[in-house]
Amino acid sequence: MKQRIQFNGLFLSLFFFPFFGVAQNQHTSTDLERVLTSLRNQEKAWNAGDLNKFMNGYWKSDSLVFVGRNGPKYGYENTALNYKKSYPNRTQMGTLHFSVLYINQWDEKTIQLIGKYTLKRIQDQPSGFFTLLFRRINGEWKIVSDHSSAESE
Repeated sequence: MKQRIQFNGLFLSLFFFPFFGVAQNQHTSTDLERVLTSLRNQEKAWNAGDLNKFMNGYWKSDSLVFVGRNGPKYGYENTALNYKKSYPNRTQMGTLHFSVLYINQWDEKTIQLIGKYTLKRIQDQPSGFFTLLFRRINGEWKIVSDHSSAESE
């Protein structure tokens, strides 16, 4: 069942990924497509200025973990509050773009995704990398762990 897709450092836009026939079986292909769709939906929600809809990709649980430059933070509510504090308006949110670098389905309930984010804003263009752990929970793929770090300048 283990399916690994690696892009050897090539930043592959989420919009091009579905055109590659990389999955070995339909079950895995469907799971990977659902995870990528969830990520695309988060990107769209962010770019529409809708942080609440962006948070739909995350597991609504106190066990959700988000690791950033200040260390781990636990819980869905803490993660949502941190996003709202860090990005209080459309100017700060800018335009978000995700690129997928690697995706691996470990088993029927676990997918790991490594990617790059770029945030285009009037004043700057921060970017960095992230590792997401998705789990199938009640039939839906949700982010249960997010480790994001800014790229050094």
